[in-house]
Amino acid sequence: MKENKQCNPDIGGQAVLEGVMMRSPEYMAIAVRRENGDIVVKRSKNTAPSEKHKWMGWPFIRGAVNLVLMMKLGMGVMQDSTEMLGVLDEEPGRFEKWLTDKLGKKAEKLFIAFAMVLAFILSMGLFVLLPNLPVKALRANGWSLLSVNLLSGLIRTLILIVYLWACGFQKDLRRTFQYHGSEHKTVYCHENGLPLTVENVQKFSTLHPRCGTSFLLLTFISSIIFYSVLDQLIFSISGYDLGTNYGVRVLSRLLLLPVVAGISYELLKGLAHANTPLTRALRWPGMQLQRLTTRQPDDSMCEIAITSMKAALYDLPEGEITAEGWVVIKKNKDEEPKKDEEKSHDSENIQQKAV
Repeated sequence: MKENKQCNPDIGGQAVLEGVMMRSPEYMAIAVRRENGDIVVKRSKNTAPSEKHKWMGWPFIRGAVNLVLMMKLGMGVMQDSTEMLGVLDEEPGRFEKWLTDKLGKKAEKLFIAFAMVLAFILSMGLFVLLPNLPVKALRANGWSLLSVNLLSGLIRTLILIVYLWACGFQKDLRRTFQYHGSEHKTVYCHENGLPLTVENVQKFSTLHPRCGTSFLLLTFISSIIFYSVLDQLIFSISGYDLGTNYGVRVLSRLLLLPVVAGISYELLKGLAHANTPLTRALRWPGMQLQRLTTRQPDDSMCEIAITSMKAALYDLPEGEITAEGWVVIKKNKDEEPKKDEEKSHDSENIQQKAV
């Protein structure tokens, strides 16, 4: 496998169950580590929506497209990672058997679609319906449109922070957060043009300006400003108060979510690729929120992230080929698996700033 150091395109990624997904402009790769220490790698063609429809790559529109794509892609890679680990090898339930008998291969897509719809409904309930509940009563008590929008935005942000904080207490999610940290470290190493080795990767920070966590916070902050201006404009022009009708207010938030996502995406890209005192200050809150979604990885986790990135950038590694087309890199019998979470190099306190 040859590494081309002349070109360093932006690489995106995602932590999955016991592994990491990396996505280059041309290919996407997933690498996971099985319980026996073997590494399983999958590589597939990555086609950007803008290659099929140019308008999907236009500024502000690409943010909304990317939001939908990442939701769909996220569910897909989680499904792939569980299959690669062999988690889905257990006997399916009666309902799964019945659905598979009726729909065949379509049953798996139906399960994924159902999970996406359920996740969307839960997200809307937590971050749209709930924060807007007190608005009507507050408006009736003389609160301004700006103040109720600030309050609902604060409630939304607090829900997000508490939710992410609570996730950190779950063992499997803590490990996923460690893999998330290994993904960021490996991306930093690639962006700085260093050879992709565990030693080099571990030098970098687990906090990255292009992280989806930062995108979430930017979306929340942008929504406060956007909806405040929108509500005031509607009230000034027509005299209609969106704060007095819960249903209309919630519907307006849902319909205009792609617009907010588009604005937030452009902000994220702009802040991530500029390195001035102002941009560092503006991206600081999102970087700090990543402390809830990333953890210091051990060396074996960085090895997985490196394997995934090399597969996305160059080609599949050498190893045993499975019927599914995956590559299995057998564990070196002479080495002990590096799974100890306590072996985190204590480098969380000495992370180096790379951007």
